[in-house]
Amino acid sequence: MTGGDDERRRARRLAPGPGLRRLHLAVTRRLDGLLNGEHLGLLPGPGTELAEARLYQAGEDDVRHMDWAVTARTTNPHVRDLVADHELEAWALVDLTPSMDFGTAHLTKRDLAAAALAAVGFLTVRLGDRVGAYLHTPAGLRRQPARTGRPALYALLHTILTTPIQPAPTAPATLGAALTALASGQTRRGLRVVISDFLPQPGDDPEHPPWERPLRRLTARHQVLAVEIIDPRELDLPDIGLLDMTDPETGATHEIVLDRRTRQKYARAAAAHRAATRAALRRAGAHHLVLRTDRDWIADIARFALRQRRAAGRAIAAPGVRA
Repeated sequence: MTGGDDERRRARRLAPGPGLRRLHLAVTRRLDGLLNGEHLGLLPGPGTELAEARLYQAGEDDVRHMDWAVTARTTNPHVRDLVADHELEAWALVDLTPSMDFGTAHLTKRDLAAAALAAVGFLTVRLGDRVGAYLHTPAGLRRQPARTGRPALYALLHTILTTPIQPAPTAPATLGAALTALASGQTRRGLRVVISDFLPQPGDDPEHPPWERPLRRLTARHQVLAVEIIDPRELDLPDIGLLDMTDPETGATHEIVLDRRTRQKYARAAAAHRAATRAALRRAGAHHLVLRTDRDWIADIARFALRQRRAAGRAIAAPGVRA
């Protein structure tokens, strides 16, 4: 199948029109029961508006939310929920480097990146809020202005799905530089979503990736959700013997024998990379959501949202979704 066939297939599945309308319905129908409330998104922020006090639930509630006045008056421990702030503008940084066009399961990683942005976007624009994006391509950043409304979000998703991706003729732009541009270009506090496979470049420190420090600066001012996109073939390789493997970032092709030793070495390196990515995101203070091309991504987002609500001390009852 050619690259043109891939683009036409992707456009038919998630193009503006029936495809994106189906995506919108899938997101809102399956997540609305979880994310009810006008100002609640995927990440419940610390907020500033006080909600009602309720009894403290050991093991679920944050003791920092304890309402000592009500506790003293009733002699029973109470916490007071905080309603998350209303985000007037959300910005996403979407990785559109060549490795994101890879996929061996239900979707390519680029398709899944668009779906992740759709989940954030549809839950944002329905409130009249704006969504904008920086598209991280090998040729540099493309800024898509923040706009409100579903048609604008459809147009943004269509751009993500159809932007041609070719290896950069010179040194490619880095994820760290893209994060720096996002932080300096959008200073108003709000939600920032970074969608990437977080794959390293040659020469990167595997334990301390170069994007960690720019991401830490971003989280110092904004609420940041890092969405890591993974394909199962990036975690382990099949036992198929000799084959040609192409680096999507550079176009270089190598002949590799996938014997048992090579496959084990690859699996160890992949596991080490994922562990280093998790640690770097944790050190940077970003919320970390993993989506895989071979899994139900809406269910994974729902489980993530449940965990975030519980960590924030908000009791959630969402039938049909298990944490």
